[in-house]
Amino acid sequence: MHKTIRLELLGLADTDHDELLRLGGQMRRALEDLDVADVRSGRSSEDFASGSKSSELIAIGSVVVTATSFALRQVLLVTDTWLKNRPVRGIKMELEGRVIELGNASATERERLIDEFLTHRATPTEQLPEDRSANQT
Repeated sequence: MHKTIRLELLGLADTDHDELLRLGGQMRRALEDLDVADVRSGRSSEDFASGSKSSELIAIGSVVVTATSFALRQVLLVTDTWLKNRPVRGIKMELEGRVIELGNASATERERLIDEFLTHRATPTEQLPEDRSANQT
């Protein structure tokens, strides 16, 4: 089963759009080398004026990756490694409604966050009590 994760670069105060666009392209190319189903630039979810040429504009510094659950760990580890020594303050990752941000934590802490993020499972819905009226005679 494939899952889709959205990765968004978080720029520094002085990072401009061109730099984020360039860095997002670099990150996308690094992820394309992995065994994943799809890697593409993220699309903006913001509403645009009706006069806009496209309602699906690229979200600057955003990459969307579709991969198997097994490959997602590799995607996040490559992203974490790629992030080092880049002029950004971190990266925001969104998967199935859950979001984490990796930034100035230690390597050990980032690895722990990635592990917890990937192993998190939604709590199962509570079981409803059995209908006891069907068992009565």
